[in-house]
Amino acid sequence: MTKLVTIDLSTQFPGTQPLKLENPNLKTLVQNLKELQGLYLDGVNISAPGNEWCQALSSSLPNLSNLSLSSCHLSGPIDTSFSQLHLLSVLRLDMNNLSTTIPDFFANFTRLTSLSLSSCSLQGFFPDNIFQVPTLQNLDLSNNKLLNGNLPQFPQRGSLRGIILSCTNFSGPMPDSIGNLVMLSRIDLSNCNFSGKLPSMITHLTELIYLDLSFNDLTGFVPWNFEGLNDLVYLNLGYNSLRGSIPPALFALPLLQKLQLSNNQLVGQVNESSTTPFSQLDTLDLSSNLLEGPIPEFFFELRKLNVLLLSANFFNGTVQMANIHNLQNLTRLELAHNRLKINTSNSSSSSYSFQQLTRLNLASCNLQSFPDLRNQSKMSFLDLSDNQIKGEIPNWIWEVGRGSLVHLNLSYNLLRDLQKPYNISSLYFLDIRSNQLQGDLPVPPPSAIYIDYSGNNFNSSIPVDIGNSILSSSFFSLSNNSLTGAIPESICKASYLQVLDLSDNSLRGTIPNCLLSINSKTLGVLNLGKNILSSTIPNSFSLSCSLRTLDLSRNNLSGQIPGSLANCKFLEVLSIGNNNIQDNFPCMLKNSSNLRVLVLHSNKFQGDIRCHPGANNSWRNLQIIDIAFNNFSGNLYPKCFLSWRGMMLGNDAELDHNHLRFDFLNLNNFYYQDTVTVTIKGLELEFVKILSVFTVLDFSSNNFQGEIPDTVGNLSSLYILNFSNNALTGQIPKSIGYLTQLESLDLSNNQLTGVIPEELTSLTFLSFLNLSYNMLFGKIPLGRQFQTFSEVSYEGNMELCGFPLNTSCKDNTLEPNSAPTLASLDFDWQFVFTGLGFGVGAALVIAPFAFVKKWREQCNKHLERLIKLIFPRYGFSYVRYDEKVEAAEEIEDETTDEEEDDDKEDEIEDDKFRGSYCVFCTKVDIQRKKAVHDPKCTCHYSPTVFCSSPTSSSSSSSSLLVIYG
Repeated sequence: MTKLVTIDLSTQFPGTQPLKLENPNLKTLVQNLKELQGLYLDGVNISAPGNEWCQALSSSLPNLSNLSLSSCHLSGPIDTSFSQLHLLSVLRLDMNNLSTTIPDFFANFTRLTSLSLSSCSLQGFFPDNIFQVPTLQNLDLSNNKLLNGNLPQFPQRGSLRGIILSCTNFSGPMPDSIGNLVMLSRIDLSNCNFSGKLPSMITHLTELIYLDLSFNDLTGFVPWNFEGLNDLVYLNLGYNSLRGSIPPALFALPLLQKLQLSNNQLVGQVNESSTTPFSQLDTLDLSSNLLEGPIPEFFFELRKLNVLLLSANFFNGTVQMANIHNLQNLTRLELAHNRLKINTSNSSSSSYSFQQLTRLNLASCNLQSFPDLRNQSKMSFLDLSDNQIKGEIPNWIWEVGRGSLVHLNLSYNLLRDLQKPYNISSLYFLDIRSNQLQGDLPVPPPSAIYIDYSGNNFNSSIPVDIGNSILSSSFFSLSNNSLTGAIPESICKASYLQVLDLSDNSLRGTIPNCLLSINSKTLGVLNLGKNILSSTIPNSFSLSCSLRTLDLSRNNLSGQIPGSLANCKFLEVLSIGNNNIQDNFPCMLKNSSNLRVLVLHSNKFQGDIRCHPGANNSWRNLQIIDIAFNNFSGNLYPKCFLSWRGMMLGNDAELDHNHLRFDFLNLNNFYYQDTVTVTIKGLELEFVKILSVFTVLDFSSNNFQGEIPDTVGNLSSLYILNFSNNALTGQIPKSIGYLTQLESLDLSNNQLTGVIPEELTSLTFLSFLNLSYNMLFGKIPLGRQFQTFSEVSYEGNMELCGFPLNTSCKDNTLEPNSAPTLASLDFDWQFVFTGLGFGVGAALVIAPFAFVKKWREQCNKHLERLIKLIFPRYGFSYVRYDEKVEAAEEIEDETTDEEEDDDKEDEIEDDKFRGSYCVFCTKVDIQRKKAVHDPKCTCHYSPTVFCSSPTSSSSSSSSLLVIYG
C-alpha cells in the first residue's frame, strides 16, 4: 500500500450512499502514502476543519499532484501548511463551505494547471497574480457571491483555456488583453458586475467555443467581426446595456447553436448575412430589445430551431401561422408584446401540429380568434392575453396538452362566456381577468396555485364550498365583479393563501372570524374593500399575523379598530377609509415599524393624533397618511413630522423607482400590486402603482387648531400636502417653501393670517394651490408657478392684493417680507411732541375708568348701547362675548393634562414669544357679519411655554375696542 500512486474513493454517483471517512480518518488514511500522486475523494464525508485536513495532506503527501475533494464537508480557513504541496497540478475543492479568503501562496504553485473552487463561500479579494501562473489552463471560481476581484492584464499567448467566474462579485472592465489568451475555449463571466465596453479583441479568440457575458453592465456595440469564430457554439450577451444593431455575421457562424442577446438596447432591423450557411441554431433569443421591422423570413428557415423568443420589441407586420409551421422542432415560441398581427384564418388545424411545442406566448399579437391548438399534446404553457379574441372560451382549450397544460392566460380579451360543458382540471395557473365573462362563477381547478377571475361581470354568489377548490391556492382574486351574498366561511380552509382579493363587489354580511384568526398566519394581502360588509372588524388577528396589506375601505364597518391588529407587525398598508369606525388614533400599531400607508379617510375618528412617547415615532417608513374627514382635534405636533422619515428625501436612493407590492411565489416572479386612493386637486384618484417616493399628507376636514409647525418643511419628498378645512391659525410657515417636490398644496378654509411667504415661489413643481378663505393680507408673490394660478386660489382673503386678483396694491400695502429700515425713517419732532401731549391728556381722562370699578362699569354699559345702535346700520350683528356664540372660542378654552405634558415637549417651538399679549375685546367673525365683544378682556404675560390660549382671564382692565375687517 505504501507504493500507491492513485486513490479514488469518490462516491458522487446517483443512488449511492456517501462514504464517511471517520475511522480511519483522513490523517490515518494517507500517513504512509509517500508516493501518492493522485487523491480523489469527491463526495466522501471528511468533516474536518482547515488546519486538520491541510496538515494531514501536507505532512504525508509530498509528491501529490492531483487533489480532488469536492463535496467533502470541509471547512476553512486554508492553513499555511497547504503551501508545502508545491507539486500540485490539479486542485478541486468545489462545494465545500470553506468561508475564507484565497491565500496568496496559491500563486506559488508553479505547476498548477487546473484550479476549481466553485461554491465554496469564498470571500475577500481574489489575488490577481494567480491569473499569471504560467501553467494555469482552467480556473473555476463560480458561485461565490462574496468573492471580489478584477481581471488583470493578460500576457501574450497565455496558457488559459477556461475562465469561469459566474455568480461572483468580480467587477471592473474587461481588458483588451483578453485577446492575448489565444487558447481560450470557454469564458463564463455571467452574473458578475463587469462594466465598460465589450472588448473588440474578443473576436480574435478563434478557439472559443463557449462565451457567456450575460447579467453584467456591459455597454457599447456588439463587435461586428465575428467571422473568425468558426468553433463558437454558445453565445450569450443578454441582460447588459449593449446598443447598436445585430451583426449579420452572427447568423453565419457555422457551429453556433445558441444565440442569446435579450434584454439589451439593440435597435434597427435584423439583417441576414450574405454567406449564411446551413444553420445549426437551435435557440434564438432577441427578446426585450428595441428591434423593429418585419420578422426576417430566414428565421422561418432555421429548421433546427427549438426556441424562438422575440417578445417585447417593435417588430411589425403580419405573421402567418403557416410560416411558423415550417419550424417543426419548435418547443418554445414567444412573439408577445410587439406590433405584430398573427393571422390564423387561412390555416387548417393540421398547420399547428407542432408535436414538440411546450410553450406558446402570443400575448398582444392582435389575435381575433383562438388558434386551433387541439392537437397539441405536450403544451404546458399557453398565453393568449391582451388580444381581441371575442365570444366563448371553447371547451377544448381545457384539454390542450392532454393533461400537461399547467399555465393558461386568457386575460384582457373580449370573452363573454365559457362553452359548456367544461372541465378545468390540471391547471396550476389560471388567469381570465379583465374580460366580459358573466353568469355563475366557474369552479376553480382544485390543483391551481394562482386563480384570477377579477374584472369581469360574474354576478352570482360565491359558492358555499369554494374552500374545497382552493385548498392549494396561494393567490385568489374575484375583485371587480358583481358578486353578491356573504363571504363563505369555507374559504378559511385555504390554508396556503397569501393573497385574497374580494374587493369591488356587492358582498354583504360580516367578515368571517376565521379569516383573521386562521388565515392571517399565511395571508400577506387581504383586500375586502368596496363592498357592503357591516358590523365590526373581528378582534381575532393571529399572534403570528403575517399581513402586509389590509384593505377594508368603503364598506359599512363600525365599532373600533380591534386591538389584536397590533399583532400584525409586518403591516405596510392599512386602508380602512370610508366606513363608520368610531375610535381614537390607532396608537396600538406602534410595533408596525414597516407601515408605509395609513388611510383613515371619512370615518368618525376623534381626539388627538399624538400617541404616548415613542408610539408613532416608530413609523419611520410612513409615506402616505390620509386622515381627512374625521373629528380629530388638538394641535399639530412638531415631533410627529420629524419621525416620518419616509417622507424625507434621501432616506434610500435605491427605492426611488420601486413601488409597493407584495411578492409571492418568488420562483415565478408573481406579485400583488397595492393601490391607494388619494385626493388631488379636489378629485379622488386611484394609484395602481405606489412609488416609494410618492408621499401624501392629508389632514383636511378635521378640527385641528393652533399653528402649522415649521417641521413640516422637513418632509422634503412630499407630493401632496392638505391641511384645509380645519381651524389652524398663525402664519404660513416659510419652511413649506423647502418642499421642492410638492405638486399640490391646500391650506384653504382655516384662520391663517399674515402674508404669503415669498419662499413658496420656489415650489417649481406646484400645479395646484388653494389658500382661499383665510385671513391673509398683503401682496401676492409673483414668479414661477405663482404666475399660473387663478384668483380662485386666493378668494376669501379680503386683504390680499395683486395679480391675479382684481384688487391692486396701494403704495403703502405691506409686501411680503418687507419691513422699514432705519434709513427710511424721517422723524418730525413737531409731530412727536404733539403726540406725546395728546397721549398724556388721554391718559388723564381714561385713568379713572381703568382704576375705579363703578366708573368702568358705567363706561361699558354706555359703550354697549352705542355699538348696538351703530353696527346694524353696516350689516353687522352684536353679540356679547359671554353669550358663547363663537364655538371656536370654546375650543381655545379646553385644555387637557395631555396638552400640559406636551408644553414641555414643544418648548423649543414656542420659546420665541416672551412679552405680554392682549386678547381682542371686540372683533368681527370670519364671515365678517358678527361683532363679538368681551367686556372681561385682559392682557397677560406670556409663560415660558404655551400651546393654546389661556383658559381664564386675570384682573380686568378697561375695554379696548378693536375692529378689523
